[in-house]
Amino acid sequence: MKKMLPWLITILLAITLIVVAAFLLMDKIFPSDTNDVNAAVQNVEAKSLSADEIVELTTEITDIKTNLADPDYIVLINFAFQLDAVKSKEEFEKIKDIKIKPLIIKTLADTKPEELNGANGKDQLSSKLVNLINKTLTEGKLTQIEVTNFIMTSI
Repeated sequence: MKKMLPWLITILLAITLIVVAAFLLMDKIFPSDTNDVNAAVQNVEAKSLSADEIVELTTEITDIKTNLADPDYIVLINFAFQLDAVKSKEEFEKIKDIKIKPLIIKTLADTKPEELNGANGKDQLSSKLVNLINKTLTEGKLTQIEVTNFIMTSI
C-alpha cells in the first residue's frame, strides 16, 4: 500500500490539472459567436412596421469597394439601414458619407474573407456595424442593417 500511494496521488493530481486546463481553455476551444448577434438583437425593437413605414425609415449606402484584412480579397457591398425615427434618418443622411461610410470601410478592413462566408458571417458583420454606428448617432438609433448586394473576389 505504501508503494501505491505516490502513484495514486500522481494520478489524481494529473486528472485535476487536466480538468482545470480544460475549463480554462473552454472559451478558446468553443468560442461563443452569438455575443455580438445577441447584443444587436436586444437593440432592435420588436414592433412590426408597414411597408410605407419601412421605406420612410430606411436609407442606403451603395457601392462600397474595399480590401479585406487579406489584401488579396476585395469586396463590393451595399447596405440598407433602418432607423427608429424620421429624425434619426435625417441625422444619418447628414453624416453617412463622412462618418458611417469610413466606419464601414474600417470594419471591413479588419475582417477576414472567411468571416463573411454564409448568412451567419453577414449577420455578424451587420450586428458589429449596428453596435458601432449606434455609438456614433446622437439622436435615435439604428435598428437593423441588411446587406442588399455582396460580391467578394480575389485579386
